[in-house]
Amino acid sequence: MSAAHAVERDATEAPDVAPQPRGLGWLYVVGGLIGLAGSFALIVEKLAKLANPGYVPTCSISPIISCGSVMDSAQAAVLGFPNPLIGVAAFPVVVTTGVAVLAGFRPPRWFWLGMQVGTTLAVGFIHWLVVQSLYEIGALCPYCMVVWVVTIPLFWYTTLHNLTAGNFGGGRSTGVALARFHSLLLVVWYLVIVVLVLLRFWDYWSSLL
Repeated sequence: MSAAHAVERDATEAPDVAPQPRGLGWLYVVGGLIGLAGSFALIVEKLAKLANPGYVPTCSISPIISCGSVMDSAQAAVLGFPNPLIGVAAFPVVVTTGVAVLAGFRPPRWFWLGMQVGTTLAVGFIHWLVVQSLYEIGALCPYCMVVWVVTIPLFWYTTLHNLTAGNFGGGRSTGVALARFHSLLLVVWYLVIVVLVLLRFWDYWSSLL
């Protein structure tokens, strides 16, 4: 069952007998593991670069696709330490939550609201990084983009679940309406980012043709 099917079913049941969002559980497990792998890879590359300033990260393959350029920027350590450490700390929580849900754990409302806060902060942060990468740093980090890709659906389907389950104290009908077009809205979201990337570096992409 997909995450969207899970949240749609939530809306058709009374809150106290809502079915387990197993689709969301699987998304948490798979997406969390992918995000953790991307974050961990960035940490490994960062450590190698710290040990050897001349080291060229494996994900630096062109002037535009360059982890090294991103790592050397001020935006790569917003809180005073490498941003990937946030992912290394946060994604295991996501994975653990997914495993627990799949095992039958029914998180209380406060827990889901906590996941909402976490995924909202995460999606806001990665979109800030998107803007910084495109218009300030002028380079793209492949491992960072992996984290972008998984963070968006984690936020999106957590929000749909909370809406349809009534965890916000209302908005269930809105959640059901959005869930019917969940894939389309997610694809449009991704397409907007892809178009921005294409437009920003069009001269480079066209030079490859």
